[in-house]
Amino acid sequence: MATTVRRRLVGKDIECEIASETASETATSREPSPDNQQREVTSIFKVIHKRPKTRRRKTTAIFLLGSLFGIIAAGFFAKSNDLIDLPLPELKELSVDSLFEVLPAGFVKEMRDLMNGERDLIESDDAFSVGMKMRAEGLSADHPIVMIPGVISTGLESWSTSELSLPYFRKRLWGSWTMMRALVMDKEAWKRHIMLDKTTGLDPPGIKLRAAQGFDATDFFITGYWIWNKILENLASLGYDPTNSYTAAYDWRLAYANLEVRDHYFSRLKSYIEQAVFIHKKKVVLTSHSMGSQVLFYFFHWVASEKGGQGGQDWVERHVDSWINISGCMLGAVKDVTAILSGEMRDTAQMNAFAVYGLEKFLSKEERAEIFRAMPGISSMLPMGGNAVWGELDWAPDDQPGQGHSYGSLLNFRAGQNVSTTPDRNFTIEDAMDYILDTTDDWYRDQVKGSYSHGVAKTRAEVEANENDPRKWINPLETRLPLAPSLKVYCFYGVGKPTERAYFYRAPDPGTATHLKMTIDTTLTQGHIDHGVILGEGDGTVNLMSLGYMCNKGWKMKRYNPAGSKITVVEMPHEPERFNPRGGPNTADHVDILGRQNLNEYILRVAAGRGDTIEDFIASNILEYVEKVQIYEE
Repeated sequence: MATTVRRRLVGKDIECEIASETASETATSREPSPDNQQREVTSIFKVIHKRPKTRRRKTTAIFLLGSLFGIIAAGFFAKSNDLIDLPLPELKELSVDSLFEVLPAGFVKEMRDLMNGERDLIESDDAFSVGMKMRAEGLSADHPIVMIPGVISTGLESWSTSELSLPYFRKRLWGSWTMMRALVMDKEAWKRHIMLDKTTGLDPPGIKLRAAQGFDATDFFITGYWIWNKILENLASLGYDPTNSYTAAYDWRLAYANLEVRDHYFSRLKSYIEQAVFIHKKKVVLTSHSMGSQVLFYFFHWVASEKGGQGGQDWVERHVDSWINISGCMLGAVKDVTAILSGEMRDTAQMNAFAVYGLEKFLSKEERAEIFRAMPGISSMLPMGGNAVWGELDWAPDDQPGQGHSYGSLLNFRAGQNVSTTPDRNFTIEDAMDYILDTTDDWYRDQVKGSYSHGVAKTRAEVEANENDPRKWINPLETRLPLAPSLKVYCFYGVGKPTERAYFYRAPDPGTATHLKMTIDTTLTQGHIDHGVILGEGDGTVNLMSLGYMCNKGWKMKRYNPAGSKITVVEMPHEPERFNPRGGPNTADHVDILGRQNLNEYILRVAAGRGDTIEDFIASNILEYVEKVQIYEE
């Protein structure tokens, strides 16, 4: 089956010149339908980034905590006498309406417009249009379907009856307006609930947060901000309901091994899949998004292993028809490095000075870094593959021709500005990872080293040996796909949205009360550097190398896919509607892609047993980049 390659991609924020060869003389510049299938620093991009003239860049609203803090930061300082002196005794009885009263009017209007617009769409017939279209074509529910959400998508609710927790019993401290109220009114109590015990990686004494369950756990983040709801609507239009579909929500803060230790998550997932196959006499379709794809990859190893589910090496072959991998961060995400290192990312670095001041007064970079580190699940997305994938100081697979500064130089320090707290050289990804583990507390280093591995297995024998090491199960460069020759893997991910790829760092400002040794150099905006951040290719959150390497090259290698499972790849160009707050039916943003029209069509087609009609489609230069990665066949 021929792979179509786009020649030119133009989106809201990015314009790319594509130089790849096409596999067919009839390749077009359109994505196929499912039915067919400046001065001191030289510019580093052949990719030309364009700032929208009439619409501000929409931040990545749901990756980690940074964006959420950025959105509500302006409201935090309503409590700070350093900023605004307001008499607010009514805050003790804060509701959603009263929360709006203390937030800035512009923010409130934007939030109300967003929620009202989304609510109008949800209540309209258009919300179910994809499913109705598929049903009109004769498709219907066939395979049972299980959905595994991504990082922070699942709401977390309190089940503790301790004195501290009683006011929040069975209320969501993540993913609700209760969370917003707790952040404003009781920040320290909220932090104590949301952070795991630093030694055990499990519940702190007297605290008990658990993942919400059912479809309600992931359909909306807060009222009006959908995540999985559009997919649920379209599945329902095809005939799905709670008897043949299931959301496998999980506590994304936990290290993967502890998902089983504390919540028996993988045992429950195994049991549900086996029950679904027994009842419906059909193998299941597994659909995962973002970090959920890592969780599912770990599950494939756990379920077969004698150290896990003891299902045997043929368990996946007997129970799973297809894996739909949506925007899977299979090799991690670069922005996870800066979140762990200094509590920062593009979304916080590019905030205006007023918002930054309010955010730092309420929740400093040091506090944010501490929170991220006390959620070991977040560290599962630290980049994997080392310099072989992410590049050396003077080279990276995704560098552009004529580029004067390599992406492989991940953390950079301006000459003449370094002090004793900052390194005297630039860092590759391996250097940055070593630096994090060398300079963070023992408890964090122990959690990461005891839970994850980030290397590369170079032989089939090494891959097979790693099946007995649970630390390796998260890493597709050290372990393999299941021994399931009939398993079909569909990789659907967005491209064409600028994504952070490297950074400039500096020492904290003199006199700053912080234990952080460095911070993003937000004062540096020059040429290709925007507030200390260098952008590359991806879906706005996850880098293209992570989204596309395994699907386009890694799983074509015998040692990583010994059973020869079929891999289908569809890249989705980011083509948002100018005035749609979530991008519209052709967005490819990391989260908003879940509402993309043709993604929903593909999901329904696979679930209905018609996945064989989906053809490969490549819109980026990924095929060129993967050939430059320094990982080779035996």
